[in-house]
Amino acid sequence: MLRRPQYRRALVFSGLIGIPVSLVAFWFLAALHELQRLVWTDWPHDLGYGRAPWWWSLAGAVVAGAGTALVVLRFPGRGGHVPVAGLHSGAATAASLPGVVLAALCCLPFGVVLGPEAPLIALGGGLALLFRDLARAPATQASTALVGASGAAAAIAAIFGNPLVAAVMLMEVAGVGGPQLFAVMLPALLSSGVGAIVFTGFGHWTGLKTGSLEIGLPAPPLLDAGDVVWSVLMAALIAVVIHYVMLAGRRTAILVVAHPLRNTLLAALAMGCCAAAYTGITGRSPTDVALSGQSTLPDLAAHPHAWSVGALVAVLAFKSAGYALSLGSLRGGPIFPSLFLGAAFGVLLAPLPGFGVVPATAAGMAAAAAAAMRLPVSTVVLVALLLGHTGSLPVVVLAAVTAFVIVELLPEGPPVPPFRDRAGPGPASGAPSGPASGPASG
Repeated sequence: MLRRPQYRRALVFSGLIGIPVSLVAFWFLAALHELQRLVWTDWPHDLGYGRAPWWWSLAGAVVAGAGTALVVLRFPGRGGHVPVAGLHSGAATAASLPGVVLAALCCLPFGVVLGPEAPLIALGGGLALLFRDLARAPATQASTALVGASGAAAAIAAIFGNPLVAAVMLMEVAGVGGPQLFAVMLPALLSSGVGAIVFTGFGHWTGLKTGSLEIGLPAPPLLDAGDVVWSVLMAALIAVVIHYVMLAGRRTAILVVAHPLRNTLLAALAMGCCAAAYTGITGRSPTDVALSGQSTLPDLAAHPHAWSVGALVAVLAFKSAGYALSLGSLRGGPIFPSLFLGAAFGVLLAPLPGFGVVPATAAGMAAAAAAAMRLPVSTVVLVALLLGHTGSLPVVVLAAVTAFVIVELLPEGPPVPPFRDRAGPGPASGAPSGPASGPASG
């Protein structure tokens, strides 16, 4: 393939479009961050509050619900696909880009329990195809898939700060290799995780050395049998919980299709009520429940003992409910809320005998993300990146594989309802389409 001139030209073009796509992704994420700080920090302070009051999430929910409903009804592309349909590698059209951006701006800064990754994938892929058309490059089916995936990968790399995550995630989302990919990768993942545990444990027990690639960086405590057993059991529990959260998101999507304006607004208000009730019960900030959890996750991981058992139970209950409502009605991505929920599960269950906070948090994030995305390899790479070390990687692998297998064996539930775009009948913006709807569509 590399000997073909057409492919070499496409390769060079894909490298070039990574520059403007990454710049747009940077400013898009920066704008979301500044808007979030303005809404949840500056405005409450300007009104004389030390932090956002309990009712603040309700006001944000009105903006998110009404704004999303208007974008869905008035703009081509309906603001992007419904998040509960999973991540899609298919690029957005140029006509749908304004709706994708507006829907994200209406949702993500105002307390929606979703992340920015899905809008970024659509934005990156759509911009790449727009630049291709402006350059008058040949538009074939193969070039559309290649250029769109390249733009989406550049956008994903911008948010996760790592090109490896983007490459692996796009490979799984696009369904490269089809079902055979998972048939081969799952046993390989499981075997590698078990092998790492046995190899590490045997070396620790015997005191013998075999040589390694370690360069002296600090490492977490060595895993023991309790970490492994509890990680697998916890992963099974998390998989069941996240699966039924996703089913609730699908049922929310069905209700929204019946009456988009009214039910989108009602779902958003119900999501806002979850954050308000959490603050009223625990006295903590509504941002623990509202927003994606991306900014709260580092604090939870760094100071797990600052969260009481009651606060952890409350945040799991109310954020799960808000997550389900957001998945079926609003616009954004499913990754960051699932990571936060998994981490909260890990911190809650870490006091179990023989369980450590670090492996519990790592395994919890892996299990929740694998259950939500159904992308086990991407989950392992992403969690390893977030951890910054490989000491907990064996339980991360076991948790991701366990959660993925359990979710695949549970009842599938109702399909994501089809939508018809205002520009014409066409396929559903929220429905699975082509190979991109494989395991990622959930």
